[in-house]
Amino acid sequence: MANNSSEERISQKLSTDNSSKKGPGSIASVAVILVVTVAIIVTVVLVLSGGDKGERKAIVTPDNVDEIISDMQDNKVDPGMYEVTMNTTWDFNDGDSASSNAYVENSTANSNDVYFNIVRSDTGEEIYSSPIIPIGSHLEDITLDKSLDKGEHACVLTYHLLDENEEEESTLMINLTIRVHN
Repeated sequence: MANNSSEERISQKLSTDNSSKKGPGSIASVAVILVVTVAIIVTVVLVLSGGDKGERKAIVTPDNVDEIISDMQDNKVDPGMYEVTMNTTWDFNDGDSASSNAYVENSTANSNDVYFNIVRSDTGEEIYSSPIIPIGSHLEDITLDKSLDKGEHACVLTYHLLDENEEEESTLMINLTIRVHN
């Protein structure tokens, strides 16, 4: 479900505004999401750009994540590139219910609207296709288009980056684990 309201998004939670106090569990959760998000962003940028052969890239660690984020702030992603903000393991109570933790955001740093689809790695069956996610919007409470049996399912989530005419400009694939508990 697209959510354009003023609800706090992950990218807002990751901002440097510390005006609200959070408990230790909440801070740890945000830190884990932050490290995963930055690692995905760095990986995506390196893969899509082909990397600079003469320059070594920094590895993202909990110790240097703040420095890397500050280096990346206020930088827009070039057209055709995409800053990924999502979690890569989604939990579902059963095969037909909404996920308790699936989250996909199209960051305000991006230059493209996007949609994505999810395909099972073992069968190639498409199990979800999202609506278009405008820049600055996000999806949560995601319910799959196809029911899955109990267990852990390896999947591939493919982002489709759109140009101003909503034509596909490029794609980006991310591994995704879907866990169905009942």
